[in-house]
Amino acid sequence: MFSPLPQPPGFGAVRAVSTSRPLIVFDCDSTLSSIEGVDELARVRGPELFAQVEAMTHEAMDGKISVESVFGQRLEIIRPRAQDVDAVGQLYTETADPPAAATIRTLIQQGWQVAILSGGFRQCIRPLAEQLGIETVEAVDLFFDEAGEYRGFDQDYPTTRSGGKPIVIRQLRERLNPSQSVMVGDGVSDLETMPVVDRFIGFGGYVARERVRREADLMVKELAELPALLAE
Repeated sequence: MFSPLPQPPGFGAVRAVSTSRPLIVFDCDSTLSSIEGVDELARVRGPELFAQVEAMTHEAMDGKISVESVFGQRLEIIRPRAQDVDAVGQLYTETADPPAAATIRTLIQQGWQVAILSGGFRQCIRPLAEQLGIETVEAVDLFFDEAGEYRGFDQDYPTTRSGGKPIVIRQLRERLNPSQSVMVGDGVSDLETMPVVDRFIGFGGYVARERVRREADLMVKELAELPALLAE
């Protein structure tokens, strides 16, 4: 059994009173940003290691191998330092999808609650979330010693393994009690949320995965399409 999710700033209780506001949850990598954070952490270790980690990431995102089979392995290969995480956090803000900020603002104005759900790393993603005005970030925590050297990750967090994102969606729905829920993402791990959301929207702006295109309720290439689609 998984322990309760860490509460993001602004949430004082695990279960909130229903506001009847809908919830939209975004994947981060190759959706809100053009990069894959773990690959960028590998890039600073040299081209050979980068190529190895990038190949593992693509296989996991395409559903060819399980997330858990590569999650810890990639981090052990990279052993990211705190300074690397800070640099990738800055890179996320620089590579944000161009329509993302305006799209998020419009959705919030339309009454949507917005969250990020990622198999990436909370410390990397937080600067992008702040830039986009998204308070709720569900992602994996990395651990470092006082010198900023890598000391592991939160192995209990659901998105470190296949089938983890639906678990987090269920917990978000219990906590926020939305009137409806929508997931937007590019990968097979995002597609796994279909049974626990009202609508799954595949995003193909950076990587168009065939299985996602085939099975998604809707497919978009621009985040700017979302407000009009969701208002229908």
